[in-house]
Amino acid sequence: MQTAHELFLHELSDMLDAERKLVEALGEQAEGAANPQLQKAFLAHQAQTEKQVQRLEQVFEQLGDEPEETNVRA
Repeated sequence: MQTAHELFLHELSDMLDAERKLVEALGEQAEGAANPQLQKAFLAHQAQTEKQVQRLEQVFEQLGDEPEETNVRA
């Protein structure tokens, strides 16, 4: 990375990867929750996180760039 823009895109890519992994993890947690209230909370958080993914994807679209391939640990 040589420019601030490249660093910005890299960091956005990391955030997008992390949010996508969180959507998946929250779904798994909801499936495994025995308590209905806890399951509902996981699903609500998953819905909010899906909106974050959409927002980050919109940022890339508006910038005319594609996210980098990253692998953020969940």
